[in-house]
Amino acid sequence: MSENKNEDKKGNKNNSDYSADNIQALEGLEAVRKRPGMYIGSTDTKGLHHLVWEVVDNSIDEHLAGHCDMINIYIQPDNSIKVVDNGRGIPVGMHEKLQKSALEVVMTVLHAGGKFDKDTYKVSGGLHGVGVSCVNGLSEYLKAEVHREGKVFTQEYSEGIPTTEVIEKGVSTNNGTTIIFKPDATIFETLEYKYDVLAVRCRELAFLNKGLTLTLEDERVAADGKEGKKKKETFHSEGGLKEFVKFIDQSRTPLFEEPIHVIASEDNVEVEVAMQYNTSYSENIFSFVNNIKTHEGGTHVAGFRRAVNRVFSKYAEDNGLFSKLKFKVAGEDFREGLTSIVSVKVPEPQFKGQTKGELGNSEVTGIVSRAVGEAIGHYLEENPKKAKIIIDKVIIAATARHAARKAREMVQRKNVLTGTGLPGKLSDCSSKDASESEIFLVEGDSAGGTAKQGRDRHFQAILPLRGKILNVEKAMEYKIYENEEIKNIFTALGVSIEDKEGERILNMEKLRYHKVVIMCDADVDGSHISTLILTFFFRYMRELVEQGFVYIAAPPLYQVKKGKKAEYAWNDEERAELIKQFSGGKEEDNSIKIQRYKGLGEMNDTQLWETTMNPETRILHQVSIMDGIEADNVFSMLMGEEVPPRRKFIEENAVYANIDA
Repeated sequence: MSENKNEDKKGNKNNSDYSADNIQALEGLEAVRKRPGMYIGSTDTKGLHHLVWEVVDNSIDEHLAGHCDMINIYIQPDNSIKVVDNGRGIPVGMHEKLQKSALEVVMTVLHAGGKFDKDTYKVSGGLHGVGVSCVNGLSEYLKAEVHREGKVFTQEYSEGIPTTEVIEKGVSTNNGTTIIFKPDATIFETLEYKYDVLAVRCRELAFLNKGLTLTLEDERVAADGKEGKKKKETFHSEGGLKEFVKFIDQSRTPLFEEPIHVIASEDNVEVEVAMQYNTSYSENIFSFVNNIKTHEGGTHVAGFRRAVNRVFSKYAEDNGLFSKLKFKVAGEDFREGLTSIVSVKVPEPQFKGQTKGELGNSEVTGIVSRAVGEAIGHYLEENPKKAKIIIDKVIIAATARHAARKAREMVQRKNVLTGTGLPGKLSDCSSKDASESEIFLVEGDSAGGTAKQGRDRHFQAILPLRGKILNVEKAMEYKIYENEEIKNIFTALGVSIEDKEGERILNMEKLRYHKVVIMCDADVDGSHISTLILTFFFRYMRELVEQGFVYIAAPPLYQVKKGKKAEYAWNDEERAELIKQFSGGKEEDNSIKIQRYKGLGEMNDTQLWETTMNPETRILHQVSIMDGIEADNVFSMLMGEEVPPRRKFIEENAVYANIDA
């Protein structure tokens, strides 16, 4: 038997075989600065944070190839980012075709990198290869430092153009790559990195890559010079997806302590799945391909769902567990109260679009279906008592779904019979153009009346909500159609929930408003009502959120008045600044009057229009889902059955809350 000395025990090529010859350049970098959205999705806060992951992807690829077990990420004092890994280091030798250093090729040429050489990376996350070169093109400054072959090499760039040659700086006993970059202020709408957003993804990557250690350190200080912002966390997982699914379900009550765990491989496609049933009524499937989150799912999710439907259905039929049911069990019934993570490693994944939101490889469906189906089949045969508990839950889910469908049909039939079917409490706008129309969901009849008087009747509709709507996190679906306020929201918006091919979808063809504005009091009760409404939208109208139709109004907290001059403040800092302006710098000025608004009803219609409803002067916060896993975790923790996680959250965050006595 011959021995390949260029491969390690895992079949990966050794450092000596990762050289300039492995770097293949496909095209130039010219378009990145002109159309950044094509490459990173957007130039808002999402795009800003995406830059970090394009750099980290390269380090993850080194980990997947067996050459990196440590990645350190730093948010530096000036909001620049430093990423350090202990991989092999980017090659620095001369690229034969382009006659320049391979480091410069990787950093300045789009679609250049070792991931285009199958022998260098068996599996790669940053498939399209725009990664670090794209980050370079969108940065006012970038520095690459490579520790390799006993030496240290550096090169610096500005807007993607080298400002130095590749310079040998000294000796090193380590291998690895350090990238420091500062995003370009002329391209991005914001330059401030959010620690929590980066921490969520670091935790995710640690769960997805057993044995990899990531550290995140915030080196920034507060504006007053105090070390208020500095944070540091280390993320590491030995249990991988089993630990991940437990983490996601920490605010729910699991049916069984240990998740079902699947690890399999077929035709160089690696499959890992963890799934856990809980007592909730939500289906939560999170999917990844080569560590990339696939928000829209794809063929791997289709394979998983196919296996769950097929195997559970066969087991129940074979054991006569569905014999008393008078209607057919649907696929979604098997997945109610199921939290699952589907992760595949595919050598050549085909994504739909640069954002990589959906996997398209058709062969993956069968591979995942076979792997998951076999594992679930063994689990059910070996655990008949647990299997019976799961099937009993499926039967309850099917019964509730049947009841929910009848309840939905009743609501929608009523709308047809009564013409428009619009709620009597709705003060509609005169415009029939959904793109210019907006509806305010207002807390209480009193504030609703004020908003009705203050609005622009042409394009603004008002729907008052009495009291707190149903907490949908704790309720079966059919119960929500019995709640008058939720029924009013459905009918006012013109949307409906439908069953299509075993999936529940939101039909938005008759959506009547493209802005849905939640407007509640700026107190504890108002925050609770806002959270209840947001929970409802997240669980039952997520498409509205994903398409950017949902907003939260921001009424001011204070009015600062001196004589006839009055200004509004939305926080304590603005209030202090107004007091300073009105007093002319005096320490005390008794002529300044401050009104603290505890409710929308304390404003008259003119004030409410000026501060909260006028498109020229109001502040609206658009609701977006930065991370589906984190959002699911927060809603289940805040609104679910489990008290300890909620208490912990309140204790950790109460210092930041505006709580009125």
